[in-house]
Amino acid sequence: MTFNTAGPTNQPLRAMARQATLPGRETPVIFMAAEDRSEIDRDVRNFMVATAAAFALLGAGLIAAVVIQVRVGLRPLFDLRREVSGVRRGKAERLKAIYPIELTPLADELNALVAHNQDVVDRQRTHLGNLAHALKTPISVMMTEAGQRPGPLAEVVARQAEVMRLQVDHHLRRARAAARTQGTGERTSVAEVLDELARTLERIFRGKGVTIDWDAEEDLYFQGERQDLLEIAGNAMENAGKWCRARVRVTAIKEGHDRLRLVVEDDGAGLPPERRADVLARGARLDETAPGSGLGLSIIDELARAYGGGVELGDSPMGGLKLEVTVPRAEA
Repeated sequence: MTFNTAGPTNQPLRAMARQATLPGRETPVIFMAAEDRSEIDRDVRNFMVATAAAFALLGAGLIAAVVIQVRVGLRPLFDLRREVSGVRRGKAERLKAIYPIELTPLADELNALVAHNQDVVDRQRTHLGNLAHALKTPISVMMTEAGQRPGPLAEVVARQAEVMRLQVDHHLRRARAAARTQGTGERTSVAEVLDELARTLERIFRGKGVTIDWDAEEDLYFQGERQDLLEIAGNAMENAGKWCRARVRVTAIKEGHDRLRLVVEDDGAGLPPERRADVLARGARLDETAPGSGLGLSIIDELARAYGGGVELGDSPMGGLKLEVTVPRAEA
C-alpha cells in the first residue's frame, strides 16, 4: 500500500509498505520505503498554475474572437436597424446605405414597404380632400340659399347647416391626423411654431392687452406634421388668450425618451374640477354667449390621442387653467 506521511522534520513523504514472509520465520515482515515529495508537489503545482493560465488565456481569446466576429459580422444589421429607426423618426425618407448581398433584398423590401405606406397615406389624404369638397359645397349652397330667403325654416336650415359644417371639419381633421400618424415620420420645430402662434395671437388679442410668454428648447421637435402642431398649440393658446386676464405662459419640455409635454397656462378665473371633463367633449362651451364652436379643446384631445398622447387639465400657479398636452417627440 502507498500513503502520504510526514518525515522526522515534518517534510512531506510518500511512503510504500509491503508485507512479506521470509524463509525460516513464522511471523510476516513489513518492509517500508519513503521519499521526500516536496519537489514532486512543487512540479504539480507549477503544472496546474500553468495549465489554468493557459486555459484562461485560451478562454479569453475565444470570447474576444466571438465578440469581434459577432460585431463585425452583424454590423450591417446594426446599420440597418439605425437606418430604419431614422426613417421612423423622420430623419430620412428611405434606406440609402449599401448592404451586403444577403441583406440587400431585405433593404429593398423595407424601402418598398415605406413607399407603399406613404402612397396609402397620400391616397387617404386625396380621398379626404375630395370628401371635404363634396360635403362642403352642398352645405355652403344650403347656407347661402337659407340666407337669401329669411324665415323660420331658413333659420333652422342655416343653423343645422352650420352644425353640419363644424362636424364635417371636426371629423375630417381627426381622419387626417389618423392618416398622418400612419405615414413616415416627420419633424416639426416646436420653438418655431410657438413663436409664430404667439406673435399672431398677441395681435388678435391686442385690444385685450394679452402677453404670451413661451419657452422651448431649440432642439425640441414634434414627431408629426406642422399643421397638426399648429392646431394643437394654436387651439390651446387661443383658448388661454380668450379666458385670461392679461398673461398666457406656454412651456414645451422633453418627457421621457420619446415624448414632449406642452403646458399652456393663463391668469384667468380657472375652471372648477367638475367641469374639466365636460370641456373636452365635442362642442362643449364654457360660455354659450362667447363666440366659437366649442370644438377647440376637443380638437386638441382628438389630435393628441391620434398621436398616442393625451390631454390633462389642472390648476395653474398663475391662477387660471393649466392645460398639458403629451405628444411624440422626434430626435434632434
